[in-house]
Amino acid sequence: MRTAQIIEALLFASDAPLAAADMARAGEGLDEDAVESAIQQLRAEYDASERAFQIYELAGGYQILTRPEYQPHLERFETVPQPSRLSRPALEVLAIIAYRQPLGRAEIEEIRGVSSSGVLRTLQDRGLIDVVGRGDGLGRPLLYGTTRRFLEHMGLRTIQDLPRPDELPVVLTGTPLADSSTEAGTGVDADATATRPNTVAPLSTASSPAATDEAADPPPSPVVPE
Repeated sequence: MRTAQIIEALLFASDAPLAAADMARAGEGLDEDAVESAIQQLRAEYDASERAFQIYELAGGYQILTRPEYQPHLERFETVPQPSRLSRPALEVLAIIAYRQPLGRAEIEEIRGVSSSGVLRTLQDRGLIDVVGRGDGLGRPLLYGTTRRFLEHMGLRTIQDLPRPDELPVVLTGTPLADSSTEAGTGVDADATATRPNTVAPLSTASSPAATDEAADPPPSPVVPE
């Protein structure tokens, strides 16, 4: 059995990115270099045969995902998981945390100018943010940061892959964000998220008004190509 076949089987069966070090435990004689070599071989084979999927690197690992150009076709079928949707306030808070982490609720609310406790609960429930420590201020406030699930949903390898603030329509400074700015949210604009592979389930703004902190249903489990 070829090393490439073992790696392909692992990636095909996994619903989350796998690190090279983890995949190296799948067989005797495997190491990270062999895994990386097998991934490059598979990528070349998929490109040469024009397969509808490819191996993408995200969240510190690798995952087989459908190619982004097929998303318009997949969107026509209810049985295919669609990108998760969050309200504009949720995307706004997620962006603030992504670019300024770690930070507490008071700092977030100072930037937004409105209460954010409900939005924070929503983002925590969906595994996009988590408590990463406590601040030094009065009462040792909880500090929030993004999670690996955030990277997976945004199709990012690391948090450093976020666009620079000067590349965004909204620069996250210390001033409150206007309602018209909240769509820029996650650091990946609405058009950009549409080009992500469908199985990444990228986040996008919901049609709910900016005044609500309500999120849509939790994202469905990713699909793997047949």
